[in-house]
Amino acid sequence: MSSTASGKNGTWRNWGGTVAARPAREVAPASVEELAAAIRRAAEDGLKVKAVGSGHSFTSIAATDGVLVRPQLLTGIRHIDREAGTVTVEAGTPLKRLNVALAREGLSLANMGDIMEQTVSGATSTGTHGTGRDSASIAAQIKALELVTADGTVLTCSEKGTDEERAVFAAARIGLGALGVVTAITFAVEPIFLLTAREEPMPLARVLAEFDELWTENEHFEFYWFPHTGSTNTKRNNRSAGPEKPVGQLAGWFEDELLSNGVFQVAQWVGRAAPATIPAIAQVSSKALSARTYTDIPYKVFTSPRRVRFVEMEYAVPREAVVETLRELKAMVERSGLRVSFPVEVRTAPADDITLSTASGRDTAYIAVHMVKGTPFQRYFTSAEHIFTAHEGRPHWGKIHTRDAEYFAGVYPRFEEFTALRDRLDPDRLFQNDYLRRVLGA
Repeated sequence: MSSTASGKNGTWRNWGGTVAARPAREVAPASVEELAAAIRRAAEDGLKVKAVGSGHSFTSIAATDGVLVRPQLLTGIRHIDREAGTVTVEAGTPLKRLNVALAREGLSLANMGDIMEQTVSGATSTGTHGTGRDSASIAAQIKALELVTADGTVLTCSEKGTDEERAVFAAARIGLGALGVVTAITFAVEPIFLLTAREEPMPLARVLAEFDELWTENEHFEFYWFPHTGSTNTKRNNRSAGPEKPVGQLAGWFEDELLSNGVFQVAQWVGRAAPATIPAIAQVSSKALSARTYTDIPYKVFTSPRRVRFVEMEYAVPREAVVETLRELKAMVERSGLRVSFPVEVRTAPADDITLSTASGRDTAYIAVHMVKGTPFQRYFTSAEHIFTAHEGRPHWGKIHTRDAEYFAGVYPRFEEFTALRDRLDPDRLFQNDYLRRVLGA
């Protein structure tokens, strides 16, 4: 599930198949010093620089025709500080490897997203998040950062530094690759704990009526609504004293692989071949998943395999607007004649203090719409985006959207703080690409 790159013609493609780029050259530095040298050399040659993780963004945020930095040699844990409750990890480390390594040490992140194929720097730079009443974003768990700036300087920053370092820290935790190339991240970690997951179908009408209670009563609440139905599948994760009761291997294979990936893939194929069958398939799909409860260590509860390729748009709306936004989305799907075969995912996050975080300064709910890879998604996504933007929605930086700098200046109160910092750190726009030109302005 990592990014695909063909050596023959030097084309880089992202996981979702939505972006292709042909960099002038690729580098895989084995140290921070090698990276700094590669950045200085690119500047001398008049080439732009972009670092790429595992290609999990659907936008062209990592695309470049200049120098493509691959971080696969900048991986592994540098240091664990049990007293401070932190781990410092190289930027190219996949979340999957970090989670497994931490578990071996009896440690865990407090929260994570539902996919762990991304690199730590790719996930945090685009604002990847899970769901939670008290925590959600991976970037909000960062305690310190190391990055190489446009002139080859290695900069470390944290909330404890100088005024300038604190300004960099506020922005660079979700830096979009615009401020420099992240080389190491220090995360807050805690002793490993158990989560009990309770998954159960619930009518959409009930979820919307009781949303505030479901959010308040659970540390981590999320649900999937199946368009063309009044059905959802809800998931509540809460800390548990144990004992550990993982999903059995056979049940896990049946529910996670066969139903969630295998049968779902077949349903997508049928839906693509005969769109008229989608509402009927949705009725069956929404009833295929039965209630289940299990208890396990965090990454085994928060994350799950995603083998069906898709494209995705996700917007963050103020939490108090989520019920109204979903009602409008449902009404739009019903009157549009659209055939939507992929569930709509709803998660939450508390307000944070990161300049361009989708949850910056406001309690947030996320609504994600998906289409299977290869099906026309523009009409559905455009209609959904009209609804989301009417509620001052902020799109996920790594997922499909059509917004620009003018829009972001209106929905992010600290937008100019970010662009002013970028002017200081990258005045010549070494890290620029078409995507950053659109979302941050020239």
